[in-house]
Amino acid sequence: MQATVRTFDPATRSGDVLCDDGSVLSYGADAFDASGLRLLRLGQRVRLRLDEQGAVAFLTIATLPDPSS
Repeated sequence: MQATVRTFDPATRSGDVLCDDGSVLSYGADAFDASGLRLLRLGQRVRLRLDEQGAVAFLTIATLPDPSS
């Protein structure tokens, strides 16, 4: 799933994204840390992976490969 960064707090390493279907999903530090990224910018395109409960488990820049693949 792809989305656009809506908010990012570098202090907590969390924020939320606007999905292509118009829904907003929050992500925590665990999902951000799994990416290996150092920061995100507002408006940046990202790719998400959701867990079984529909929460963001991983996100990365849309053009980067998934490090777990």
